[in-house]
Amino acid sequence: MDGLTGGIPPLVDQHSHGAVHGDVGLGEFETRLAEAAGATGPAPPGTTFFDSRAGLAVRRWCPPLLGLEPHCAPVRYLARRRELGAYRAGRLLLRGAGIGTFLLESSASGGLTSPAELARAADGRAHEVVRLETLAARVADTAGGADLFLAHVAEALYAASGTATAFASGVASCDDAPPPAAEVRAAAGRWLRARRPGETPGDPVLGRYLLWCAAATGLPVQLHCADPRRLTGFLRAMAGRGVDLVLLPDPWHRRQAARLAAVFPHVYADVGARPEETLGEAPFGKLLFSTGARGLAELYVVAARLFVRAMERLMGDWVADGWCRAAEAGRIASLVAAGTARRIYRLDAATG
Repeated sequence: MDGLTGGIPPLVDQHSHGAVHGDVGLGEFETRLAEAAGATGPAPPGTTFFDSRAGLAVRRWCPPLLGLEPHCAPVRYLARRRELGAYRAGRLLLRGAGIGTFLLESSASGGLTSPAELARAADGRAHEVVRLETLAARVADTAGGADLFLAHVAEALYAASGTATAFASGVASCDDAPPPAAEVRAAAGRWLRARRPGETPGDPVLGRYLLWCAAATGLPVQLHCADPRRLTGFLRAMAGRGVDLVLLPDPWHRRQAARLAAVFPHVYADVGARPEETLGEAPFGKLLFSTGARGLAELYVVAARLFVRAMERLMGDWVADGWCRAAEAGRIASLVAAGTARRIYRLDAATG
């Protein structure tokens, strides 16, 4: 491996959603590939979503894991996938991805593997990250009113903190103080009266309330926010409270997230599969890898391959230019690939 002494260890994927259980036809495969490519709507006339960087990456790295040559035709690849069966194909893909540990976000959507199922298929370890909005929706399905809802949310958060590895929040912005109790109760009442069963809260007051409550448990909190700068007040307010915060922004805001991680000792930032965009913006021990994969086992393979190749190329350049020695390059790569995640999520102390 260019520039790396000892290579990159098995990756820790700090954020994903799991893989589908059953066989995937061409239509569903294309739909999920389109999501990974960031596209909406149908492919342009005369093309498919295999005509994208994500599609090319799938064709480059996934066929060999299923016994085919790289870049085989999509129809041949999907036929081989069906021939092997969903479970065996998924197992071969996940075990070939190079990921040793998965942090899987709980979700209200069905049809995806649980942490235990993903761990068995990948022959690795998987840990649950509890999404706050999903937890609130489960509580609301049985709560009788605002007061009961808020009391049961507090109980559910406390119970989840005993088994989960982290919480995750999707708030778009958050202030430097929790919302007033009267505002929270009014927002909960409005939402409960209008919601449908299973519906997650979209009210920003409830989102901020859930975030502040989760932070009080002491577990790490993942912050999924398009532009992390809108969370600066909250990041500042959390200083010295003993909770680690991990920013998972939209791809075009990863540099800003890394800069915030550099400013605040308790803040970390996701690099996705593109470490070259952020390693110059923050100390290396503040950055973490993730796939963000949802649905297709292939997306785990693609993100892991892209990350490892990018890291090897970057570290090779740094060694060649005299920025560091090969041993130091290996240590840097190991931090981003796995070491920092193992530390802040306390994975070495976790079981399962």
